[in-house]
Amino acid sequence: MNPSTRSPLMCAVHLSVLLLVLLWTMPTAGLLISSLRDKDQLAVSGWWTALATSSRNAVARAPSPESQVERDGKFVISGNVLEGQGGQISAFGFSSREPAKFKPGETAELNDGERLTVQADGSFEIVSDQRMEGSRGQRIFFTASTPPRFTLDNYAEVLSAAGIGRSFLNSLTVAVPSTVIPILIAAFAAYALAWMPFPGRALLLAVVVGLLVVPLQMSLIPLLQLYNGVGAFFGVPAKTYMGIWLAHTGFGLPLAIYLLRNYMAGLPREIMESARVDGASDFEIFVKIVLPLSFPALASFAIFQFLWTWNDLLVALVFLGAGDDELVLTGRLVNLLGSRGGNWEILTASAFITIIVPLIVFFALQRYLVRGLLAGSVKGG
Repeated sequence: MNPSTRSPLMCAVHLSVLLLVLLWTMPTAGLLISSLRDKDQLAVSGWWTALATSSRNAVARAPSPESQVERDGKFVISGNVLEGQGGQISAFGFSSREPAKFKPGETAELNDGERLTVQADGSFEIVSDQRMEGSRGQRIFFTASTPPRFTLDNYAEVLSAAGIGRSFLNSLTVAVPSTVIPILIAAFAAYALAWMPFPGRALLLAVVVGLLVVPLQMSLIPLLQLYNGVGAFFGVPAKTYMGIWLAHTGFGLPLAIYLLRNYMAGLPREIMESARVDGASDFEIFVKIVLPLSFPALASFAIFQFLWTWNDLLVALVFLGAGDDELVLTGRLVNLLGSRGGNWEILTASAFITIIVPLIVFFALQRYLVRGLLAGSVKGG
């Protein structure tokens, strides 16, 4: 294939990759922008309007006549309809039928000779020649144009919530052992399935492949009942870190064994035979040769397993509980939303707070990810 015929194909591939990257990046970018926006603006407009001036219709109530003051023989009630929110008034009115009848600076004639004037900055005055009566203040309808506002208040609210630090440590306590334990077990099992002939090896490998399609939700309750029964027999508390470590290990082992076995089976046979000729045992071959050469596959599984255990909520609630001392970070952030899902702007900031640790793990190991997955999926033995 000459360069002239290869060029259009390569351009199409590059454009496709660029499109996929944009499609995957756009939701993340929207989430980040939303997490930095003012919650009032976030509630009424999408993240794509973050840099545009937004317009909103609102109503404010002036102070009651009790707050009026006498000035130059007139009785005046003053205030500001924006109340420090910022922005500019583009129109106002005193009736819900005509909420934008007047422009800023104009004077509206109210009942009993009272006059209402609203300025562009939101300040207003109600002026009357006679003392005003009544128990409630005048309603003022207005249209305000608000410039874009960005803030870190959402992050501050999440980070200052009670129990966040404890839940962060709980998530680390769950995720790190739940990643290391299945890797260690799966590495030994994968080496045995790849390089140690024994009766029933093919059947055992088929069982491992079959376990890949078992839904977690189907096995969760039986596993919990089995664990509670064993724990009661040995006098072990029902909900401990050991329980959730074992649960995540059981759920992660099929994928880990399958991935590592395929990778190890593709390693050069000559290296193994040379080591055996030199008198090395299977354990020495595994520790000194296979493990160092299998690091890309180990890193690939470590990324997937850590992301799963760090972001998990269901297994943590079942095997660890929802108490203040046991609640993981995802559960704590869900509780911040309230029972009705209010204050959802907190969710955007929470997403980026929870993603910090997985990002560190991913960027530390990502160079091994593609190499480990490709080698594990193409080669077999």
